[in-house]
Amino acid sequence: MLRKYIPGSLLLLMVFASLSYAQQPLMTAARADLLQARAQLNSARHNKGGHRVKAIGYINSAIAEVNAGIRFDRRNNHAQLNFGKVSGFLAAADQPHMQRALDNLRQAKNNLERATSDKGGHRRKAIGYVDSAIDEVKKGIDAGE
Repeated sequence: MLRKYIPGSLLLLMVFASLSYAQQPLMTAARADLLQARAQLNSARHNKGGHRVKAIGYINSAIAEVNAGIRFDRRNNHAQLNFGKVSGFLAAADQPHMQRALDNLRQAKNNLERATSDKGGHRRKAIGYVDSAIDEVKKGIDAGE
Protein backbone atom coordinates (compact mmCIF):
# COMPACT_ATOMS: atom_id res chain seq x y z
CA MET A 1 0.00 0.00 0.00
CA LEU A 2 2.78 2.44 0.93
CA ARG A 3 4.59 1.57 -2.31
CA LYS A 4 1.74 3.12 -4.32
CA TYR A 5 2.43 6.54 -2.88
CA ILE A 6 6.25 6.53 -2.75
CA PRO A 7 8.37 6.46 -5.94
CA GLY A 8 10.96 3.64 -6.13
CA SER A 9 14.02 5.88 -5.79
CA LEU A 10 12.59 7.59 -2.73
CA LEU A 11 11.77 4.24 -1.16
CA LEU A 12 15.35 3.07 -1.79
CA LEU A 13 16.71 6.27 -0.23
CA MET A 14 14.54 5.71 2.84
CA VAL A 15 15.85 2.14 3.20
CA PHE A 16 19.49 3.28 3.05
CA ALA A 17 18.83 6.09 5.51
CA SER A 18 17.24 3.68 7.95
CA LEU A 19 20.23 1.32 7.59
CA SER A 20 22.63 4.11 8.51
CA TYR A 21 20.74 4.77 11.72
CA ALA A 22 20.42 1.08 12.56
CA GLN A 23 22.64 -0.38 15.23
CA GLN A 24 26.19 -0.87 13.98
CA PRO A 25 26.80 -4.53 14.87
CA LEU A 26 30.58 -4.69 14.64
CA MET A 27 31.23 -1.41 16.42
CA THR A 28 28.70 -2.37 19.09
CA ALA A 29 30.31 -5.81 19.46
CA ALA A 30 33.74 -4.21 19.75
CA ARG A 31 32.44 -1.91 22.50
CA ALA A 32 30.98 -4.91 24.36
CA ASP A 33 34.32 -6.74 24.06
CA LEU A 34 36.15 -3.70 25.38
CA LEU A 35 33.77 -3.41 28.32
CA GLN A 36 34.29 -7.11 29.10
CA ALA A 37 38.06 -6.72 28.84
CA ARG A 38 37.94 -3.77 31.24
CA ALA A 39 35.79 -5.75 33.69
CA GLN A 40 38.28 -8.64 33.58
CA LEU A 41 41.19 -6.29 34.24
CA ASN A 42 39.27 -4.66 37.10
CA SER A 43 38.78 -8.16 38.58
CA ALA A 44 42.49 -9.02 38.43
CA ARG A 45 43.98 -8.87 41.92
CA HIS A 46 47.38 -7.37 41.33
CA ASN A 47 48.64 -4.35 39.42
CA LYS A 48 51.00 -6.40 37.20
CA GLY A 49 53.81 -3.86 37.35
CA GLY A 50 51.47 -0.99 36.45
CA HIS A 51 50.55 -2.56 33.10
CA ARG A 52 47.01 -3.47 34.16
CA VAL A 53 46.19 0.16 34.95
CA LYS A 54 47.75 1.37 31.69
CA ALA A 55 45.73 -1.20 29.74
CA ILE A 56 42.53 0.02 31.44
CA GLY A 57 43.38 3.57 30.38
CA TYR A 58 43.87 2.48 26.77
CA ILE A 59 40.62 0.54 26.87
CA ASN A 60 38.78 3.62 28.16
CA SER A 61 40.26 5.63 25.28
CA ALA A 62 39.29 2.93 22.78
CA ILE A 63 35.71 2.89 24.12
CA ALA A 64 35.54 6.67 23.71
CA GLU A 65 36.74 6.37 20.09
CA VAL A 66 34.26 3.57 19.32
CA ASN A 67 31.43 5.71 20.71
CA ALA A 68 32.62 8.71 18.70
CA GLY A 69 32.83 6.55 15.56
CA ILE A 70 29.28 5.33 16.03
CA ARG A 71 28.06 8.90 16.50
CA PHE A 72 30.05 10.02 13.44
CA ASP A 73 28.45 7.38 11.23
CA ARG A 74 24.98 8.22 12.49
CA ARG A 75 25.51 11.89 11.69
CA ASN A 76 27.01 11.19 8.26
CA ASN A 77 24.59 8.48 7.01
CA HIS A 78 27.09 5.66 6.52
CA ALA A 79 25.20 2.38 6.02
CA GLN A 80 26.54 -0.71 7.79
CA LEU A 81 26.26 -3.96 5.85
CA ASN A 82 29.29 -5.95 7.11
CA PHE A 83 28.79 -9.43 8.59
CA GLY A 84 31.18 -12.26 9.43
CA LYS A 85 32.55 -14.69 11.99
CA VAL A 86 34.19 -13.74 15.27
CA SER A 87 37.45 -15.44 16.27
CA GLY A 88 37.60 -17.90 19.19
CA PHE A 89 39.24 -17.65 22.58
CA LEU A 90 42.56 -18.87 24.00
CA ALA A 91 42.89 -20.12 27.54
CA ALA A 92 45.58 -19.46 30.16
CA ALA A 93 45.53 -21.34 33.42
CA ASP A 94 47.70 -19.07 35.57
CA GLN A 95 46.07 -15.66 35.05
CA PRO A 96 42.45 -16.14 33.98
CA HIS A 97 41.28 -12.52 34.25
CA MET A 98 44.27 -11.14 32.40
CA GLN A 99 43.96 -13.80 29.70
CA ARG A 100 40.21 -13.25 29.29
CA ALA A 101 40.86 -9.52 29.01
CA LEU A 102 43.43 -10.26 26.29
CA ASP A 103 40.91 -12.46 24.50
CA ASN A 104 38.25 -9.73 24.70
CA LEU A 105 40.71 -7.15 23.37
CA ARG A 106 41.64 -9.38 20.44
CA GLN A 107 37.98 -9.91 19.65
CA ALA A 108 37.32 -6.16 19.90
CA LYS A 109 40.20 -5.50 17.49
CA ASN A 110 38.82 -8.10 15.09
CA ASN A 111 35.39 -6.44 15.15
CA LEU A 112 36.90 -2.97 14.70
CA GLU A 113 39.00 -4.13 11.76
CA ARG A 114 35.95 -5.66 10.05
CA ALA A 115 33.73 -2.59 10.57
CA THR A 116 33.14 -0.63 7.38
CA SER A 117 34.41 2.91 6.91
CA ASP A 118 36.77 4.61 9.34
CA LYS A 119 34.08 6.57 11.22
CA GLY A 120 35.83 9.91 10.79
CA GLY A 121 39.16 8.42 11.97
CA HIS A 122 37.72 7.16 15.27
CA ARG A 123 37.79 3.48 14.29
CA ARG A 124 41.51 3.68 13.46
CA LYS A 125 42.26 5.51 16.75
CA ALA A 126 40.28 2.89 18.68
CA ILE A 127 42.35 0.14 17.03
CA GLY A 128 45.51 1.96 18.12
CA TYR A 129 44.30 2.12 21.71
CA VAL A 130 43.29 -1.54 21.62
CA ASP A 131 46.77 -2.45 20.31
CA SER A 132 48.32 -0.49 23.18
CA ALA A 133 46.01 -2.20 25.68
CA ILE A 134 46.93 -5.61 24.23
CA ASP A 135 50.62 -4.79 24.68
CA GLU A 136 50.08 -3.71 28.28
CA VAL A 137 48.02 -6.80 29.12
CA LYS A 138 50.74 -9.05 27.65
CA LYS A 139 53.37 -7.22 29.72
CA GLY A 140 51.13 -7.61 32.77
CA ILE A 141 50.85 -11.35 32.16
CA ASP A 142 54.64 -11.56 31.86
CA ALA A 143 55.05 -9.52 35.05
CA GLY A 144 52.88 -12.02 36.95
CA GLU A 145 51.96 -10.92 40.46
